[in-house]
Amino acid sequence: MNNDGNASEPQIGERTARSGVWFVGARGSVATTAVAGCAAVTAGLHAPTGMVTETPPFDGTGLPPLTSLVFGGHDTAHCPLPKRAEHLTDAGVLPHGLAPAVRSELRAADEEIRPGGPLPDDPRGDEELIADFAADLTSFRERNALARVVVVNVSSTEPLPAPDAERLPPSSLYAAAAVRAGCPYVNFTPSTGLRTPALTDAAAATGLPHAGRDGKTGQTLLRAVLAPMFVQRALHVRAWSGTNLLGGGDGAALADPGAAAAKNAGKERVLTETLGHTPQGEVHIDDVPALGDWKTAWDHVAFEGFLGTRMVLQTIWQGCDSALAAPLVLDLARLVARAHEAGLSGPLPELGFYFKDPDGGPAGLPEQFTALLSFAERLREAR
Repeated sequence: MNNDGNASEPQIGERTARSGVWFVGARGSVATTAVAGCAAVTAGLHAPTGMVTETPPFDGTGLPPLTSLVFGGHDTAHCPLPKRAEHLTDAGVLPHGLAPAVRSELRAADEEIRPGGPLPDDPRGDEELIADFAADLTSFRERNALARVVVVNVSSTEPLPAPDAERLPPSSLYAAAAVRAGCPYVNFTPSTGLRTPALTDAAAATGLPHAGRDGKTGQTLLRAVLAPMFVQRALHVRAWSGTNLLGGGDGAALADPGAAAAKNAGKERVLTETLGHTPQGEVHIDDVPALGDWKTAWDHVAFEGFLGTRMVLQTIWQGCDSALAAPLVLDLARLVARAHEAGLSGPLPELGFYFKDPDGGPAGLPEQFTALLSFAERLREAR
């Protein structure tokens, strides 16, 4: 994983083939956990729990090994990754002893992080920002002799842009830079990213593979499992309400009603597409700073059965968002890198298993998993 190659990395002829993972939001909790976790797994300190790509169905698909990944990114924050990992340890996100054990890997990734933007006083316009971000990507790829770089957006959720907005939202500036630099793109957030008319044609013209949006880590994961159950048992769902309690950067960002609306759109989509109608009820998101990176998601499902008998299902999900998201982010970076190597292009609906608001495909988790396994077979056949 480090910038200096080693004998365990894959060889192509005389050259070591490595893939870059460029995080937008590179000093955030998810990116820090992903970098530290990748180092821990490759060093044999921890098992790859939560990484679907490390399970038998993905053997022989040609995914880039974890040892071949080189990390970098953009961020407007200044706290270095080793210190950020210490903070996550204090919060109970990373296990004690891990941060010092992988400090060299965290330091190497931190050295590849470049300033993001736009900051409030940034004088650069959209075109200049895109050009600067694209130059950072190209430099990263060339400096580390990388076969390819996958850009993964794991930054805080931004509000949906106004219909008459004159400038692109930050997530779209980074997505445009990825397209310009010839980099596959993954949007793990509900932010706009590539889904804007200004970028649709440009993304299609490049033939780059891309996937998104909004990683499915907790409450919506349960919804994607439970909603098909009601359909298959012919039970009518009358209402489906939910509440999220969370802290950390995500909680603060989602305190903005505009950002919360962007987040909830994906949560609602899985119910509408699976049930065939939109049940009553809403999802409420409450910022509770004391919870830090931990989230409690509560759902209340009102349904009726035979003879109109009314019943209720309630679920409680308590999890650590970064620990749930990081293995998925590593999965996606590897899958999209391999798709790029195999010559696949455009949106990858087969990766809908990972997203609340995917680029097409089924909404139910079982069907999404079947599509993902078919995608793995497609990659295997492309070797």
